[in-house]
Amino acid sequence: MHDAIQMMAKVFLNDKLIEADTASISVTDSGFLYGVGLFETMRSHNGIVFALSDHLDRLFFSVNRLSINNPFDAKYLTKGIYEVLRANELTDARIRLTLTNGPMTETQQEQSTLLITAATFRPYPPEYYKNGSMVVLCPFRQNPNDPTCGHKTTSYFSRMIALNQAHQMRAAEALWFSTDNRLAEGCVSNVFLVKDSVLYTPRIETPVLAGIARKAICRMAIRDSMKLIEKDLLIDDVLGADEIFMTNVIMQVMPIIKVEKHIVGSGHVGPMAKDLKRKFEQLIETECCTSKE
Repeated sequence: MHDAIQMMAKVFLNDKLIEADTASISVTDSGFLYGVGLFETMRSHNGIVFALSDHLDRLFFSVNRLSINNPFDAKYLTKGIYEVLRANELTDARIRLTLTNGPMTETQQEQSTLLITAATFRPYPPEYYKNGSMVVLCPFRQNPNDPTCGHKTTSYFSRMIALNQAHQMRAAEALWFSTDNRLAEGCVSNVFLVKDSVLYTPRIETPVLAGIARKAICRMAIRDSMKLIEKDLLIDDVLGADEIFMTNVIMQVMPIIKVEKHIVGSGHVGPMAKDLKRKFEQLIETECCTSKE
């Protein structure tokens, strides 16, 4: 059944919708050969893509910073995303947009590769939120001098290695630190700490990925007069936190109750994580209201 569904799936490749099993890219594609590309993971609810403009703004920022070929504007990408959703009859979906520098040729003509796919949205296990999750400390380090650091590039191999190792240890995520020992982020998420009712998160300049869920949480905190501080954080801040939670648009707000063997706070899901999880869910419902169509 799964294979049949996959064969019927449609994707948007460069300039048109095609069957997934007939889609192909050049064997000389720079994204395939060297990871020269960017991607965005988005979610839709009620057929509306959550925070789409924020995703596209981040994509275009990285396009300019990393000199990625991009002939596509926001209107074109938006059209492609919604065509994929409609073609696959999806309303609650996980969407991926991949943009690479395209085939490597000896001519001066450059042609990007654009691929948009969508699949049924599958949330993280409910027990991760009810009972809280565990994270481990990543054995690798994030290099602030790496020009791709802080961008969502298709060179995600080191992140996948760390995440796989975390999963083998029955952890939901791994915490990355920078080469100068500052807390950075998760493999596929941003991190927040709570201490004495104050919300802390690493500075964007660490650098960390400018997460869409991170941005939403910061906006909510400011709107609701919570004390929010973006600053350099160290391992002692992690171990001394009353609460820890991770964010991305798929996991939303995931509470962390253990850092390896260390118990976070009371060892139970904290009040701020519960509150922000509820508010984030409300935000998605509001932003993805079908009346906006």
